[in-house]
Amino acid sequence: MKRFYLIGFLILMAFDTLGQISFYYAGTQALPVAANVAWLLRIFTHPWVYGAIVGYVGAFFTWMTLLKHAPIGPAFAASHLEVVSVMLLSIWLFDERLTLARALGATAILAGIVCLGLAEGREHPGEASAEPAAPR
Repeated sequence: MKRFYLIGFLILMAFDTLGQISFYYAGTQALPVAANVAWLLRIFTHPWVYGAIVGYVGAFFTWMTLLKHAPIGPAFAASHLEVVSVMLLSIWLFDERLTLARALGATAILAGIVCLGLAEGREHPGEASAEPAAPR
């Protein structure tokens, strides 16, 4: 089951990251903003809009699947891994700077996910692979 969680959260992070990066690129293509049909048609000719849609829809279905199986505390924390992945990709794609505050924030997110995962594992050891107990 741990492999399921790992793969599931990596897929969720990939979809979330795709959605965020695509949304950024789509937003840069949206300028200048105008409230008319020609502007909407122009927006929907850019592939980044579809990347954002795929990212958000994929993240939604991946998240719903994970919620059926994963413990909610660590799952909710791990669902925010895209903050770290988007930050790292932004350094490369958008020439963002990696500041000490950002590095510390990313470290705090990762440490929080690890702590919640370890706490959940200690609280419910072997629960993921155990069969449900029969009622007495």
